[in-house]
Amino acid sequence: MMEEIIRIDTADEQGKPPEEEGIEIPLDRINPDTLRNMLSEFVTREWADEECTLEARIEQVLGQLREHKAKVMYDFRTETWNIVQCR
Repeated sequence: MMEEIIRIDTADEQGKPPEEEGIEIPLDRINPDTLRNMLSEFVTREWADEECTLEARIEQVLGQLREHKAKVMYDFRTETWNIVQCR
């Protein structure tokens, strides 16, 4: 028989999105072509501004990554990556 584990959120966690459980992926460890594809997918998924070209959006996010204003994170729990703002 398989046990089911039920997790109950504490009062502090209720209504908050789950935190990512993962690591930062350094830019120099990502193949440039792969990074370009990741940025293209990210800006088309996250950016609603249609007045800005795809290339301009990619360059803007790439600049934020290079200036350490944003970082690429890999979430072990969901096995996904995301670009997040640095705190």
